[in-house]
Parts: sequence; C-alpha cells; structure tokens
Amino acid sequence: MKKTHRLRWSDMRPGERRDAVIALVGRILKWIFVGLMCVFTLYPVIYTLLGSFKTNAELTLGGGIFPQEWQFENYVYAFRQLDFGKYTVNSVVLALLTVAFTLFTASMAAYVIARRDFPGKKLLTAAYLCSMFISVGSVALYPLYSLLHALGLTSNMVGLALLLTGGQAANIFMVSGFVRSVPKELDEAAIIDGAGTFRVFWQIIVPAIKPILGVIALFAFRAAWNEFVTAQVFTMSNPGLKTLSVAVANLRYSANAAAEWHIMTAGASIALIPILIVYLLANRQFITGLTAGAVKG
Repeated sequence: MKKTHRLRWSDMRPGERRDAVIALVGRILKWIFVGLMCVFTLYPVIYTLLGSFKTNAELTLGGGIFPQEWQFENYVYAFRQLDFGKYTVNSVVLALLTVAFTLFTASMAAYVIARRDFPGKKLLTAAYLCSMFISVGSVALYPLYSLLHALGLTSNMVGLALLLTGGQAANIFMVSGFVRSVPKELDEAAIIDGAGTFRVFWQIIVPAIKPILGVIALFAFRAAWNEFVTAQVFTMSNPGLKTLSVAVANLRYSANAAAEWHIMTAGASIALIPILIVYLLANRQFITGLTAGAVKG
C-alpha cells in the first residue's frame, strides 16, 4: 500500500505555498457558506419547535430561545380543544391517497409513453411538456370544484386527492426516463413466455424503477401535506375535512388569534414533525433515486 506524504510548509516552493493557501481559503469559505445556510434553514424550524413549549406572554415578549418553563399543555389544548388530532388524520389520509394515485397514474403513463407507439403520442408528449411551464393557479379552482361537486366527490378526501394528483408532467418524464433504461429484451422475453402487458409492467418495470417511484412518492406526500389554498377551498363546505395546514392557518384569523401565538406554534410544529420524520425515513431512498436518475439521464 502506497503512503501519501504531505509536504511540510518549509519544504514547499513559493508556488506550492500559494496554491496551498488558496485551497485552504477555499475550503474555509465553503464551510462558512454551508454553515450559514444550515443556520438560516434550521433556525426557523428550531424556533418554532421550541416556541411551541412557551407561554403566549413569553413568546410574544421574546427573550431566550429556550422556554423558561416547558408548556406541554399547549399540545394538549391543541388536540383536545381544537381537534388537531382529527385534522392530522385528515392530512395523513389525504397525503397517502395522493401518493397512491400519483404512483399509479405516473408509472403507468410513463410506461405507455416510453414503451408504446400510438397515434398522437408526440402531441401528447408536447402537451405534457407545455403543462410544465403553464400554471393556471387559482383560476381553475371554481371549475374544478364544480366538476367534483357534480361527481359527488366534495364530501370526502378522494376528490381532493384526485385533484392534487393532476398536473404531474414532471413525474411522468422522470419515470419514463427510468423505464427507457430498462432493456426491452426483458419485455420481449416475458411476452414470449405468455405475460400480458400489465404483467410485464408489474413484474418487470415496477421493480426496476423503484428508486424513482420513491422520489415522486416523497414529493407527492410533501405537496399534499403542505397544500393550503386548494384544501381550504374544497373543505369550506365541509369543515370536518379540514387538513392540518388549513386548521393551523385558520388560527391566525380566529377571534383569539392575538392571544394564541403559542397554540399556533404548537399547531405548526404538529404539521412540521410528520414531514420531517418522512424525510428522515426516506432519505436513503430519495438520494438513491436522484443519483440513479443522474446516471440514467
């Protein structure tokens, strides 16, 4: 095994000393930048979590970042008096339904686009591509609500999950790139053995594209969990379906909003913790999917 010998400062030539100083300064600046970004990113999260254990007076007047006395009653009040437990369940159900619908539709659409030739394929692909750069935003809320109301889907989470599933052109293009990387010979061999289209998709394609499916599942969960405007509009007629993000935001406009900052931070923490747990659990799958996608192109 070869040993690497590092030159001492006294043994370096002037040019080597200059390069070493530049490299050291670059590393220091890099870590300073990374440290500042971590502080700016994590400070609001930590402040919210710690603020949820403070009294309203302490939170309003400022002071230290840590609570003087830990007020666990804030969470008890949020769950018992404000029904945050029910709203948390609503958010979980909505996020899981959205993930299931997203994985099902994105994977099958990507499989068809990547593996099949049919009339209008180029037009459909162009339409998907154009939809990535067009956002109708709140303009489409009323017609979408009218459509779901006509279908009887405004009284449950299925309609809202279907609505949040739409417009996933980016997911389809990412998955289709993975599907194209799977050799077509595997499909042909399975078809020769008597497998149908769906069996080829389920037993060959899906296991091969699991990394990217994990990535879009994480994106879909995050989007559904944090969704506010659409969830607010579609639950106005049925308050029992309110999601956690809507319930937390509504505290800001309640009659006691000025006196309930500690409850608002507790509600924000309840909404924040699950998504952090999901990221921690799915971190390896997320990184694997992104790095694999970078290699597959």
